[in-house]
Amino acid sequence: MVQVGVVGATGYAGAELVRILSGHPEVNLSLLTSRQYAGMRFDKIYPAMAGMVDLMCEEMSIDRVCEAADLIFVALPHKISMEIVPQLIERGKKVVDLSADFRFSNASDYEAVYQPHTAKHLLGKAVYGLCEIYFDNIQTTQLIGNPGCYPTGVLLPLVPMILKDFLEKDTIIADSKSGVSGAGRSLSLTSHFCEVNDSFKAYKVAEHRHAPEMDAILSQEARTPIHITFVPHLIPMTRGMLTTIYAELNQNIDADDIRNCFAEFYATCPFIRLCDEDSLPDTLHVRGTNFCDIGFRIDRRNNRLILISAIDNLGKGAAGQAVQCMNIMLGMDQTVGLMGMPYPL
Repeated sequence: MVQVGVVGATGYAGAELVRILSGHPEVNLSLLTSRQYAGMRFDKIYPAMAGMVDLMCEEMSIDRVCEAADLIFVALPHKISMEIVPQLIERGKKVVDLSADFRFSNASDYEAVYQPHTAKHLLGKAVYGLCEIYFDNIQTTQLIGNPGCYPTGVLLPLVPMILKDFLEKDTIIADSKSGVSGAGRSLSLTSHFCEVNDSFKAYKVAEHRHAPEMDAILSQEARTPIHITFVPHLIPMTRGMLTTIYAELNQNIDADDIRNCFAEFYATCPFIRLCDEDSLPDTLHVRGTNFCDIGFRIDRRNNRLILISAIDNLGKGAAGQAVQCMNIMLGMDQTVGLMGMPYPL
């Protein structure tokens, strides 16, 4: 059994990690840390876990974390992660970081939208944890920069299209609608019930920090600069994310070409589900899972491809993807611990 710890276990992504890992047959959840709830049992913070997880949350200590765990999930805010992760790497630990601190290979790209980076020497070693695209690299790395939820929902439908050169790359527009849990557990006026209930709004239009993350990966895969237009929206539900992408097609691309491209590209990817011709993704169908459902339509009048994806923003968009990365890093089947039956309702 691999000893696994979660640093920052009481945020929403951290709690989802605890939920998944507590049922994982190949790991032992050996340590949870929480600055705010140190000294409290996890099931007192999240009563749904009563009788399932009775671990005590501890103060963060590098020595204690390294003593208790072989692989550590770091579910901390940006900037704090980059202070802790290098110490874990120096001691030979494997790390999956859920912040943005190790998602960029270029420090200047990160610093343009976040803050000065204090662990630049690790950026070239970290692997972007989009498992369906970078499986081979994930197998051999010590450090994962776990993708953001919005980039996951955008990149998984787009990358196969980009690699096949099916799209006019300067016409890509993506909009995503996220459940409120994407804002995290910290108190914020914009995520209060009265501010969110009966509300559906766009926010950080053309300035969201995930857009450069998407541009970096798409440009890397296309081997040419790509800058998409991205608009996120907040919807009044707890979890789930629906993404709709619009782009002009290169000439003579039909529905069979699109369908065959996805089927071939994701043939060995158990968490990608391609919708039938008569259906489209729905957040309800991926809730609580690590699946990404993908569908599409072609608007022939405008020669435009419309791609649609659905993920659980806490699952495939955060904790589920992180556990999938862990499985690959440790040489396990990537589905272990992640194939719980989806909720029908």
